[in-house]
Amino acid sequence: MEPTKEHNEKIARLTFAAVYPHYITKVEKKGRTKKELHKVIEWLTSFDEKQIKELIDKNVTFQTFFEKAKLNKNANLIKGMICGYRVEEIENPLTRQVRYLDKLVDELAKGKTMEKILRNT
Repeated sequence: MEPTKEHNEKIARLTFAAVYPHYITKVEKKGRTKKELHKVIEWLTSFDEKQIKELIDKNVTFQTFFEKAKLNKNANLIKGMICGYRVEEIENPLTRQVRYLDKLVDELAKGKTMEKILRNT
């Protein structure tokens, strides 16, 4: 199943700051830490803690967030189902990148080891 054009547009307009607290809640509820979440975000995007805070403070959209990101060369190894979509089959690059992040957060919350989440890099 491929996300609709409207779904892709909604994802592009969504702000990272709006979703970030949900990421924190999800991982902490399952016994993981904010530090681990930041490590996962940094692996995918190359943003360090200071940059993450700046992007939240600037209330950037996911469109801007991923335009500024330097995606990890192994991001294409992120596969599987997330939010009803098979991440590797999503054609829209931005929607796929957002779902990469969602998938990593999901794996963290489900207790996967950091080595597996970060694709052994």
